[in-house]
Amino acid sequence: MSKEMDRKKDSKKKPLKTPEEKRNKKAPAYIV
Repeated sequence: MSKEMDRKKDSKKKPLKTPEEKRNKKAPAYIV
């Protein structure tokens, strides 16, 4: 839960630029 919130916060902070990042955001497991 904490990880999910952190991910959402980070996503809001810096907008997605590359389609790869968009895919990661959609994926259930965040891949860096």
